[in-house]
Amino acid sequence: MATFYSNDVKRAFEEVEVLSAAQTLTAADSGKVFILDAAAGATITLPALAEGLKFKFVVGANFATSNWVIDSAEGDNINGIISDMGSTVAGVPAVGEDQINFVNSAESIGDWVELVCDYSNSQWLVSGACALNGGITATDPS
Repeated sequence: MATFYSNDVKRAFEEVEVLSAAQTLTAADSGKVFILDAAAGATITLPALAEGLKFKFVVGANFATSNWVIDSAEGDNINGIISDMGSTVAGVPAVGEDQINFVNSAESIGDWVELVCDYSNSQWLVSGACALNGGITATDPS
């Protein structure tokens, strides 16, 4: 159904979804903001690379038993940098990584990452920020 506004301005709100368990995303989930909200982390698997895909993940509640993991379906294709704003400010580089981890012993509510598909270069571009040193890591466990 079309929505019309008298001032010719259409305001769009991002779709937000709360995650409390493992999930495999699809292209239909692109553009969503996912709030990570569970006592135990889980693995979120990204869909295969496709032009225009974009996902954002935000810590919504502290978790204590395991990491939240954002996992690439293909592996070795997450590149970018995450700002680590802890007592020793640093960048967390991601170079050919498989996973982005929200670390259960160092996460803060509001830590976030965004992944954008760069289809022409077969990669996910990651950016984000965490409040404490080690709150987010980029890894290649295989």
